[in-house]
Amino acid sequence: MNIAFREIQAKQGYWLTMLVLGALAGAGVLSALYMEHHGHIVTGMTNQIVWGLPHVFAVFLIVAASGALNVASIATVFGKTLYKPLNRLSALMALTFLAGGLMALVLDLGRADRLVVAMTQYNFKSIFAWNVILYNGFFAIVIAYLWTMMDRKGSPWYKTVGTFAFVWRLILTTGTGSIFGFLVAREAYDAALLAPMFIIFSFNYGLALFLLILMGLYKGDNRPLGDKLVNRLRSLLGTFVAASLYFTLVYHLTNLYFTKHHGLEAFLLLEGGIHTQMFWLGQVLIGYVVPMAILFNPATNGRGWTVIAAVAAVLGGLAQMWVTIIGGQAYPMDMFPGYAVTSGFYDGVVNAYSPALVEILLGIGGVATAVLLTVGASKVLRFMPERLDDETLVALHGKH
Repeated sequence: MNIAFREIQAKQGYWLTMLVLGALAGAGVLSALYMEHHGHIVTGMTNQIVWGLPHVFAVFLIVAASGALNVASIATVFGKTLYKPLNRLSALMALTFLAGGLMALVLDLGRADRLVVAMTQYNFKSIFAWNVILYNGFFAIVIAYLWTMMDRKGSPWYKTVGTFAFVWRLILTTGTGSIFGFLVAREAYDAALLAPMFIIFSFNYGLALFLLILMGLYKGDNRPLGDKLVNRLRSLLGTFVAASLYFTLVYHLTNLYFTKHHGLEAFLLLEGGIHTQMFWLGQVLIGYVVPMAILFNPATNGRGWTVIAAVAAVLGGLAQMWVTIIGGQAYPMDMFPGYAVTSGFYDGVVNAYSPALVEILLGIGGVATAVLLTVGASKVLRFMPERLDDETLVALHGKH
């Protein structure tokens, strides 16, 4: 028995979804144009907080793009054939999430027209330059990976290209985490642990988004989606959430061990105002405690509870990115360690930041673009299996 792939149908709910997503994506583009015309003075960013809320959404999506490909990698690299019917959708989401994240990132930086300079003139001592190569390579490799899945001529290369894609996505997420890990001037960033942390975060965020979109597409198109596959993805998400909590705990315990980081930890964990709230209420409670309480409890095994857990993991991921990106910049830089510095230029002052409406719209526009591309591509090409009910999966792969 073979799995049949079909495009989703253009029902009334489909066009309404596309209209809403298109409006949100358009609002993001218009916000970027407004920022481009008036300058970043219209945002909440300053000389101290140079990466704002759009960067939170952008980095979250870029990290999630790597994690979304994990579903395909499990089937290709590790031979778990239960996940093989999801290969195409997994690779598609990896491409669309990265596209949405890079849209928010590039449009937030200003002078997006000069992106061609960054793509043609490289400073190989800069981690940012390396990431340009990693992002472009990711697009090329995942497109080739899709070709091996969807074209019989490419099928002999399926395993090789899939393995290469798996290695590349690990390198890409390491590079994204290293953007922060290599910034030695910021106490919150200067840590080699950030690279593996971002890898496990990618597993968490990518799978949470994948599960939500998978369930949404199958429900919207009235296609059967069995509990066997959903429960397997649900269990996997619980494992990734727990691993994210573990790495977060290790990161902060490591900082608490070193006296020079006590001020930073006091700021993030106790005295940081909105940043402390984002950590405890957003990242820890909503992002870790709530999903694990749902996913590891047999009494909350329904589809509705699974959706709540996945949404909580996504919101917790955004909170984590806020704490890392905004909170890390808000804490004052130690310009001359061991010396007291006094001047009129914010020395020793916690940097304030409040996102403007244009930043919120740009960030949401990036997410909307990613989902819009996913839904639109599923209508045009055959990325989704026609049915994934339990009987079909058992007939394909057996009881195990």
